[in-house]
Amino acid sequence: MNNFKIVWTKIDEAPALATYCLLPIVKAFSKGTGIEVETKDISLAGRIIANFPDKLTEEQKIPDYLAELGKLAKTPEANIIKLPNISASIPQLQSAIKELQEKGYDIPNYPEEARTDEEKNLQKRFAKVLGSAVNPVLREGNADRRAAASVKKFAQKFPHKMMKPWPESGSKARVAYMNEKDFFGSENSTTLANPDDVKIEFVTQSGEVKILKEKLALLKGEVIDTASMNVAALRKFYAEQIEEAKKK
Repeated sequence: MNNFKIVWTKIDEAPALATYCLLPIVKAFSKGTGIEVETKDISLAGRIIANFPDKLTEEQKIPDYLAELGKLAKTPEANIIKLPNISASIPQLQSAIKELQEKGYDIPNYPEEARTDEEKNLQKRFAKVLGSAVNPVLREGNADRRAAASVKKFAQKFPHKMMKPWPESGSKARVAYMNEKDFFGSENSTTLANPDDVKIEFVTQSGEVKILKEKLALLKGEVIDTASMNVAALRKFYAEQIEEAKKK
């Protein structure tokens, strides 16, 4: 059996939650088909680490996956599932640098006002991380999906022979969503009246409490939000939708 590879991009924030939910399902469906699904880290933190390996330990270093995927995107074998990524602003970049430094990564600070040659060089290196650094590399100039005016006019004058009138019954496509026990249905949020410190705990089925984060400082007016997904309800939802799709 031929082996085929799908590259799934590892990114930040909300799309990362989608990855945790959907990627295991994609891998389960492709298991035994000869299709390999692998992840490549192009998250903001990953891009910073890849571009500043100078003072990192061997264990901390990661390859420049964005550059690697840029080369792959130019080949016929490319099959890249790119999730939305952070087009990092300077505040986001500085926040990510600070968190990496707190975790023991020797990453330089971003110089907002570069005065020395060294600071100017740092700014140039960080430019590969800032802004929309990912899309131009992976899309290879294909970011504009609008058809040229000449192409539109030609298609209108010479419609393709396979073009048929839209059926009166309309499209069979539909949107399905869970009605309860998902992230939306379980969401709770609180706006703090005063500054406070909170901790995040994980309670196992046996009642054992594991501290995931000991101290998280929150500001007055800040919103803290929680949500959970019921795995049994999610599996039931998927089964129902697959069965519905087969019928219709």
